[in-house]
Amino acid sequence: MKEIKLDVHTHTLASGHAYGTINEMIKEASNRNLDILGITEHGPGIPGACNPFYFFNIKVVPRMQYGVKLMLGAEINILDYKGTLDLKPEHIKHLDLRIAGIHFQCYKPRSIDENTTAIINAIKNPDIDIISHPDDGHCPLDYEAVVKAAKEYHTLLELNNNALRSSSRLNVAQNQETLMKLSMKYDVPMICGSDAHYMNDIANYTCIEPIIKKVNFPDKLIINYDSKKFEEYINENAKNRLYH
Repeated sequence: MKEIKLDVHTHTLASGHAYGTINEMIKEASNRNLDILGITEHGPGIPGACNPFYFFNIKVVPRMQYGVKLMLGAEINILDYKGTLDLKPEHIKHLDLRIAGIHFQCYKPRSIDENTTAIINAIKNPDIDIISHPDDGHCPLDYEAVVKAAKEYHTLLELNNNALRSSSRLNVAQNQETLMKLSMKYDVPMICGSDAHYMNDIANYTCIEPIIKKVNFPDKLIINYDSKKFEEYINENAKNRLYH
């Protein structure tokens, strides 16, 4: 892979099952020469995650430290087939970055059509920038419909490194390969996420790299190589947000 300039899916102690502080995470991002670090704490549906009130006061944290731009956000849980989120608008509006994803603590998978509807409804939500790890075969999706919706509604789909290391998920490598091929077909950029829960995993995409090589996934579709392109992508989404 080329030089990685950003990782925007990471967690700190505030998520309840991660083990670094904000300061430790930023220092490590600086050590790894990142331009941008996103810290996206879990929404309240995950056991031990921070209280929603946490997001009211994130304005006090400096957004430039150790030469790294910090983006503070949330990995918000999708709760049902309507795409309902577990953070309310009054919390969402304070975030720099909004990721939405399915976690089985909060969502019960059903049919492909129902699961796909849940994801696409989150994609349609103008407050969502990224869909996290849409790759677990325990929650089957119509990937072509998901990729086409991501393109239409300007939402990034994530290639999640941690998902590839998990023994509890199903067919992740195969599903990520399918997503990459469809992204190539429809010319849709994707974002690599470390899903780091400790400092040494920041910008770790070593499990994704072999799949990128296998399908010959083009550099132009990996947004982690260009921090300016990523910021432009997020700023474009901000124009259409429900909550400013």
